[in-house]
Formats: sequence, structure tokens, C-alpha cells
Amino acid sequence: MEILYEDNHLIAVNKRVSDIVQADKTGDVPLSEEVKAYIKQKYNKPGEVFLGVPHRVDRPVSGVVLFARTSKALERLNKMFQEHDREIEKIYWAVVGNMPASEEATLVHHLTRDEAKNRTTAHDRQRAGSREALLDYRIINRGQRYYLLEIKLRTGRHHQIRCQLAKIGCPIKGDLKYGFPRSNEGGGIHLHARSLSFLHPVTGEPLTIIATPPIKDNLWRFFYNNLEGRS
Repeated sequence: MEILYEDNHLIAVNKRVSDIVQADKTGDVPLSEEVKAYIKQKYNKPGEVFLGVPHRVDRPVSGVVLFARTSKALERLNKMFQEHDREIEKIYWAVVGNMPASEEATLVHHLTRDEAKNRTTAHDRQRAGSREALLDYRIINRGQRYYLLEIKLRTGRHHQIRCQLAKIGCPIKGDLKYGFPRSNEGGGIHLHARSLSFLHPVTGEPLTIIATPPIKDNLWRFFYNNLEGRS
């Protein structure tokens, strides 16, 4: 487990593709329990360790996941994530096989969710029960067969990046659920939560937490090593 940031109120880790953030019906050990065990051992804490989960990242996605170590931090982070576009900046990297129509653009769709199928659909117009979704993207690198997009989320919806990119004909590499023709080895997709920028919920200090993509993967390594000006 790679720790990206840690203080008395917060801890952030670089999530692996196979990790689930919180317990689900699979029964697999979630990342939250791994972090609790780490804190308990490192600080020799007796009893139950408090750990709040203010946001989640899909299981097949890698990158920054932020946890709260105190109830005060959790309450304020929950509010930040709910007021997503004003309080916190989330940057993702996505690898796609088709070049978007524009080098950069803002995507605006209306999303409906099928909870039974755990799938979200993007529509061009508002529908009953839909929620507006906005993101900005730009192409930041390209190879012979794939393109690396940097995405700034302006809303936080279920599977938002995955379904909005699929809607414009650019499903993420490995994402069978949203139309990519082949799966990736290990079941992950080429979507990475690159960074979180926000004001510390207790101190007010500006923070930017950055996660390196899983560069054991050849394609991630190619893009990462060939990206000029990367952090």
C-alpha cells in the first residue's frame, strides 16, 4: 500500500486496480480495512480505529483515495465532495483507443442510472430522473494506437467519466461495460485518479495530492515516461 499523504486528520493512498474502497457483497478485504490496520500498527492504537470514507473510486480504477482520520475532518470533507465543483478539484487520466473529435472540450450530458445493472447511461437531453454531468478533457499525449486524456471533473456522478467518454465514441481501454472491445488483464481499466486539490478541512492549508499511475503496466509506463512537464 502506497501512502501519498498523512497527518493527524487525513490519510491518502494510491489505490491499486483490484482494491475495493469499502466492503461490498464480494466479501473481499476493502482498502479501508487495510488503512485501519496500518494506522493501528504504526501508532499502536488500542481498540477500534476511526476511519471515514468521504468519497469512493470504482474497483477497476487506480489512483488517489482520501480517508478521514477524525470525525471533524470527515464532516467537512463530506461537505466538500457534495459541493464538488466549488470545493475540490479532481483530475483523472484516461487512455482511449479512439481520438476525440476535439483536442479539448467540455462534455455536458444528462445521466440516468440502472442500479440493477450497475450501469449509467449518458443522454444529450434531460430525461426523467436524470442528473446533469459536466467534465473538461484535453489530449495530453498520444501513441501509435492510444490517446491519453486529462479530465477535470466538474460534477461527481456514478461512472461519469466512463459513460461520458463512451457517449462520444471514446470508451476507456479495458472497459467492457462501456463498450471497449477487449478487457485488460486483471480486470482493471485504464482510468487513473491522478490528483485531488482542496483546502485541508481542519487547517485550511491548500493541498494537492498526486498519484503515479500503475507503471508496471506497459501502456501507463509509456505515457508517463513520455509526458513532458509531469508532476
